[in-house]
Amino acid sequence: MPQTVLLAEDDRAIRHALERALTLEGYQVTAVADGVEALAHAHKSPPDVLVLDVMMPGIDGLQVCRVLRAEGDRTPILMLTALVETADRIAGLDAGADDYVVKPFDVEEVFARLRALMRRSGTATGPAAAPATSAPAPKEPLVSDRYIEAAGLRMDPQARRAWRGGRELELTRTEFELLELLVRNSGIVLDHSTIYDRIWGYDFGPGSKNLAVYVGYLRRKLDEPGAPQLIHTVRGVGYVLRED
Repeated sequence: MPQTVLLAEDDRAIRHALERALTLEGYQVTAVADGVEALAHAHKSPPDVLVLDVMMPGIDGLQVCRVLRAEGDRTPILMLTALVETADRIAGLDAGADDYVVKPFDVEEVFARLRALMRRSGTATGPAAAPATSAPAPKEPLVSDRYIEAAGLRMDPQARRAWRGGRELELTRTEFELLELLVRNSGIVLDHSTIYDRIWGYDFGPGSKNLAVYVGYLRRKLDEPGAPQLIHTVRGVGYVLRED
């Protein structure tokens, strides 16, 4: 079954464009123009995820968040906002939003953040689970009481040691944590926001090169002549660990 999205956006052009893009991506979309309609639809037919504009007439997106969270509704919420100040972002998160996208936005960023929200909530299937592909399903990482293994890598999180084949890797703390995250999610494309949140506890924004720098460090330590590259860039989204 397709994932259901409740979209609330008062700008008709943005609403129609995003509704069409989400539908083409494989989501089942209900689009409304204000917070009153959003609450009504959320109560009548709870969606898998909500996409809410912050600034709407009557009941705005923040108020919709507060009402749903006060009712115990934990449905993932992605906010669309033209407000870029840190205080505005904090207000959205305090209201109960899970993530936000700043206008004007690239629709691919919306898709990536929705996939991340679905994965975190454990509801990801279909388009939210991974981009459509004709490739075989990725192998799940092997997890024992001590070791995790994927794509020819073996890691011991307790001892903070890692190997590619029989070669032990000399990794810094951040490199180890980044590699562990990729190994545990082998075959899954992790977007930049998710990686920043899990490794650094904060999303430094699209202009930051911090993640790319650490991926470069890891690649230099992982790659071997004649062996397949393990960390792949998914342009505009993030990174994935897999053997090609």
